[in-house]
Order: sequence, then C-alpha cells, then structure tokens
Amino acid sequence: MNTARAIALGAIVALATPAGLLAMEDLRMNGFQSWLSDHKDTSWSGKSELWVDPTGNNAEISDATLSVSDDGIVYTWVYKEVEQSGEFRWSGETLQWKDSWHQAEGVELTVVSGHGSLIAAEYSYPAGAGPDWHWRIKIAERPDGTLVLQMTNIAPWGEEARAVRTVVRVSE
Repeated sequence: MNTARAIALGAIVALATPAGLLAMEDLRMNGFQSWLSDHKDTSWSGKSELWVDPTGNNAEISDATLSVSDDGIVYTWVYKEVEQSGEFRWSGETLQWKDSWHQAEGVELTVVSGHGSLIAAEYSYPAGAGPDWHWRIKIAERPDGTLVLQMTNIAPWGEEARAVRTVVRVSE
C-alpha cells in the first residue's frame, strides 16, 4: 500500500472510531434500559461493603436494599447506624446519580464500555489543587442472578481503590 493510501485509510479510521464507540455505548445503554424494563418493580436485599479504611483492607458491612423501576434504581445502606440512600435515574440517554453520603448533589455520569457489566459509568471530580479524580460505578448481574453494585475511586495516576460493593438478591 502506498503512503498516501495508508494516510487516507488511517484518517478514515480515526474519524470513524468515535461514532462507532458512541453507537456501542448507545447499544449498551439500550440493553441496560431493557434490563430495567425486564426487572421493573423488583426489590432486592443483601449486604453493602463500604471501604473507609485508607489501606483498603477493612470494610464497614451493613444491610442493603435496592429497587428497580423503569427509569432507575434506588438503593439504601447504613453507615454508623444512619440509613443512607442513593439513586440512578435515566432520561433518554442521560444517567444521573446521587447518594446521601457519597454525592448528595446529583451528577451526570458518562457511560463507559468495556467493563464486562450490565452498565458502567463514571464522572470526574476535583480533589485539591491537582488533576481531577474519577468515580466509576458498575452494575453487574452474576450468573446466579445476584446483582452487584460496585463503586471505585480512581486516582489521577490511574490507581483504583474499591469504595463500595453492594451484593443483593431478589427479595422473596
């Protein structure tokens, strides 16, 4: 292949890639919205783990609940005997998240692909004078039907630290 054709092909691929990724994210969001619809009006219960230990070795464990509606998910958990709650809300392709302990003011999440879950989304936030940090949230369904809500804090240099893992099953 001559150099001019190689450059042209590279430019086409570079220009086409973002649209392709967006289409994949749209499909992923549509798939998750379909999952929400299939699980509408279900209630789940289980345990939540919150890592506040700076070494990441010890978790605070509490009871947790989760409920699914066609436009989102609401969950509860407990920290130091105080009930906390959070929610994810969808409006078209927009995903909003808030949590009474982690993020009292709602934020818009960006759906990210390639995490092997029902859905993964994140946002960035300032933490002092340095570069922004990131917060990733994943919702996954295990083969046995257990649902896992996982939150990860990501340092500017790429190190990931577990923050929350909630494991719930459909309530009987």
